[in-house]
This record gives sequence, C-alpha cells and structure tokens, in this order.
Amino acid sequence: MNIDGFQAGWPALIIVIAASYLIGSIPFGLLIGWCHGVDIRKTGSGNIGATNVTRSVGSLAGKLCFLCDFLKGWLPVMVVLAGFAPETAGRPAATLPAIAAALAAVLGHMFPVFLRFKGGKGISTGAGAALALAPLPLAATAAVWAAVFLASRYVSLASVAAAAALPVFTVIFAAAGIGSDVARSGVIQIFFTAIGLLAIWKHRANLKRLAAGTESRFQSKSKP
Repeated sequence: MNIDGFQAGWPALIIVIAASYLIGSIPFGLLIGWCHGVDIRKTGSGNIGATNVTRSVGSLAGKLCFLCDFLKGWLPVMVVLAGFAPETAGRPAATLPAIAAALAAVLGHMFPVFLRFKGGKGISTGAGAALALAPLPLAATAAVWAAVFLASRYVSLASVAAAAALPVFTVIFAAAGIGSDVARSGVIQIFFTAIGLLAIWKHRANLKRLAAGTESRFQSKSKP
C-alpha cells in the first residue's frame, strides 16, 4: 500500500483502519431504539438501520440514525485524508489508505463485532464514505435513490438502485475527467463496485419480497 505523504506513518494508519472497523460496528440504530424502550431487532424488519428505526421509533429517531451511520463512513476517510500532506491528499497516493478506512467502516456496519457480525446493509455508511471519496458521483446516485423511492415508496428498491448506480456514475465522471485524482482512480471504481454488490447481496431478502409482492412500502411511525 502506497502511503507516500502520510505524515503520521504506518502505525497510525493501521490504528485508524482498526478504529474505522470498530466505529463502523457501533449499532447506533439499536442504541437509539433502546433509548426509546424499543429493541428494533424485534420489530419491523429486524434491521438496525435508519429505515427500521423510522418505522419502529419515529421520523426524528430515523434521521438521527441515518446521520450517525453516515458519519461512520465519512469520518474515518476524512481522518485518513487529513493525515496526508496537503499537496498529496487529493492524489492517488492517498487512494488505497482512504479506501482501506472506508472499507473497514462499511464492513463494520454490515458485520459488527458487537452484534455477532449481524448488522445493517451498508447504504448509509457507504454513502458517507462515498461523500469523502467521490462526492459528485454520490450526488448523482442520491438523485437516483430519490427518484426510485418517490416513484415506488420502497426504500429497499431505491437502495439497490443506488448501490448499482454508484459505480456506474463513478466510471462516467472519471471518463469525463471530472473530480479529483482519487475520485477518478480505477481502484475507486473497483471499490464502489465491490461494496455495491455486497449491499445488493445484503438486500437479497428484500429482493425476494419485492418479487413476491410482499415487501412493505415506507411508512414512518406516527410519533416523532
């Protein structure tokens, strides 16, 4: 792994990556549910993500969960990028270390050590990592998510569409020469493809319900 320009050195980078996984493993949805006297693993879909928190606890709690899960992906990448010399942070030397932190955070969310590796589906945390790595493709992907959700009211379908769209937009923006060297690197495209496929795999039960016509449309709990 090339870390030329990383001012803190290898030991600090290894600590950041390990910490990224542990941060990603924090089950904010479960904690927020407990604060409201609800174990969200036993309500709704049983998922610890923002959608089930919204359904089981309320809109405000769901937004808080989304923000916390989003920051789990954004913050570790920003910490790694901040550790590079300013002239290096936007260049390929920073790509692999930043992706390592992003991947650790996303895997922590999906397979948290604190919950016996049974976690969320990675959309919110992946979006946070994408904002730090490639904000323009993420913006286009967010538009796809919103369009699919508004048309269908299925969060799962919108999330699967977004997971498939992000690597496509990354390739398109890179081909057009838009974005930083990090955002346009081939390894970023591979990374987004990999986490996109993993997120789709995590939605396999939702896809089966969508095919069977039994998937629930989004509906927030009435209380805040």
